[in-house]
Amino acid sequence: MKRTLSALLLMGGAAAVWAGNGPSPADVQAIVKEGKERNQVMKRLRELTNIGPRLTGSPNLSKAQTWAVGQFKKFGLSNVALDKWGEVPVGFERGERQIGKMVAPFESEFVFTTPCWTPGTKGLVRGNAYRMPKTVAEVEAMKPKFKGAFIIMPEPVAMRGAPVAETDVSKALDEAGIAARISGSRNELVTSFGNWRDKTFEKRPTRTEIVVRKSDHERILRNIDLGRDPVLEFDIENKWIKGPVPQYNVVAELPGTDLKDEVVIVCGHLDSWNTPGSQGACDNGTGSVATIEAARILAASGVKPRRTIRFILWSGEEQGLLGSRSYVDRNKASMDNIVAVLNDDGGTNYQGGYVGLASQKSILEAAFAPTVAAFPELPMAFDTVAAPSGGGSSDHASFAQVGVPAYFTKESGRANYSFVWHTQNDRYEQAIPEYMVQSSTNHAVVAYHLATIDEKLARFPVRQPGSGTVALNHALAMGSDRMYGDPHFWNEDHGHDHDHEDDYILEILDRLKRAGSAALRLAHR
Repeated sequence: MKRTLSALLLMGGAAAVWAGNGPSPADVQAIVKEGKERNQVMKRLRELTNIGPRLTGSPNLSKAQTWAVGQFKKFGLSNVALDKWGEVPVGFERGERQIGKMVAPFESEFVFTTPCWTPGTKGLVRGNAYRMPKTVAEVEAMKPKFKGAFIIMPEPVAMRGAPVAETDVSKALDEAGIAARISGSRNELVTSFGNWRDKTFEKRPTRTEIVVRKSDHERILRNIDLGRDPVLEFDIENKWIKGPVPQYNVVAELPGTDLKDEVVIVCGHLDSWNTPGSQGACDNGTGSVATIEAARILAASGVKPRRTIRFILWSGEEQGLLGSRSYVDRNKASMDNIVAVLNDDGGTNYQGGYVGLASQKSILEAAFAPTVAAFPELPMAFDTVAAPSGGGSSDHASFAQVGVPAYFTKESGRANYSFVWHTQNDRYEQAIPEYMVQSSTNHAVVAYHLATIDEKLARFPVRQPGSGTVALNHALAMGSDRMYGDPHFWNEDHGHDHDHEDDYILEILDRLKRAGSAALRLAHR
């Protein structure tokens, strides 16, 4: 108590003699006090996760966006709006019925998922399980038994799954009327994946593909090999929404004063994957509510930044940074006015600092110094790199590529991100309250500092179009290699699946194909 009182007296004394255009000690004190003592970030996370996971193009995402708009308006922010970035050709949502188990020779519940934008089952389906046949002749010999049966694929699938190969055997299985194909994951985690590309409400896939966790997959195969004739049961409710479905970012502002045309962006992506069981809590409910709570802290503190602080909740991030890329493309003329982007998308660990250019180090260290003083048990640091990467796996990369100083907050702490990342475990209870308090407070502290000082951060070098493939620099694009607690997780378990450059390229190709098909239809009218 004495230490706290002394600190307050010192800050009060400093405020009495302070003069200048930078952040006043009294303002910083007000922000820290609001963030530490009256923080509501976990309340926001509970409200958001009660909505559920928020797949791009789903009704749940729309509900969450409406909720977020209401939060920003309640705080008294300005220019609160849904910013349309595009549309998806067909929407998708999982229903409440998500049941999977082995019922014979004994009952065993499965942990499972299906790819997004693929069909579930037509109600409750029960059938025998058989190993994947190797030849068409095997299929023909077993055709009566294969009708309504579950075919167990031999190989585990990667994080983003694997499309069913169009072989003669695969086609023969479809003709035999199987219920579904079942693959195993590479560990006890099952992850969501899938895309809307090449799909419409009218033209959607008919194959049911299921992924169960590794131990469930092995249990099925073991019982087949022991001659126990395992029987499986699934009831998977997957819902399609007729498109096109418009998609939005959520935007709100704390207006600036004399430098109001210059902007500091605080952001995170609101969309998530939707593995059955997941609530989209740590990817990226945590980054979203840190953004929302930072807005509340600043508004409640009554501070007046010189630059505008803009709060943005992206969508379409998981499909290729679509919301943020569109925002940058639509606002190219104003990119020079964006002085910084602070993006939180690394889970529930606390904001451990930033990674950037050496010339930016002193400004950012001064910006987060009050956070370090307020949370001394949670150290922060600024790490330098010679040049930023041109690629990236979160929304800061959309800005970094055009020269905006954009940062993925370093994630430090005890949380194991690999346990929740796109998996069935991404739930509210995995969030660490004291880390979330620090992250939301730091967002507010750093954003206010950057929005108030005279200096500007040095610009990133602009990535030139047509520069070829850019290797992902994890230290910059992901904030820290420590983001994934297991150092082997990235390469051995997931490869390089999380670079959304790949998703974006596929999305552009899909759009071109759709545009070409539309042009052909018009030409033949």
